[in-house]
Amino acid sequence: MTVGAMTDHMTTGPVGPFEPPYCSVVFTSLRTSVDDGYEETSRRMEELVATAPGFLGADSARTPGGLGITVAYFRDAEAVKAWRDAPEHREARRRGRVEWYEEYAVHVGTVERSYRGERCGGDE
Repeated sequence: MTVGAMTDHMTTGPVGPFEPPYCSVVFTSLRTSVDDGYEETSRRMEELVATAPGFLGADSARTPGGLGITVAYFRDAEAVKAWRDAPEHREARRRGRVEWYEEYAVHVGTVERSYRGERCGGDE
């Protein structure tokens, strides 16, 4: 499975497309100035989710001002729930609420159509 550009440590392009229907989890956040354990936990979550049953891939970006957007893709709602309930992920979410995020939002939905494009020569 492909994990997209989840952090600065990975330099791949957008993930997908995947065969619909599948689920997307959009996590937007605004960071605090606290970094205690954030990078290590982020790397560990990348490793862990990559092995989660039903995980398809993820894209992530963060602005210099701290606004982050991560979109994770899962085969179905059961896979999303299993990831949400994974003990290490649950602890990371707890630390995020207490230490790392000023605010955040989570949006879960079903993808009904998916395609990918590339830059063309300008004649098309």
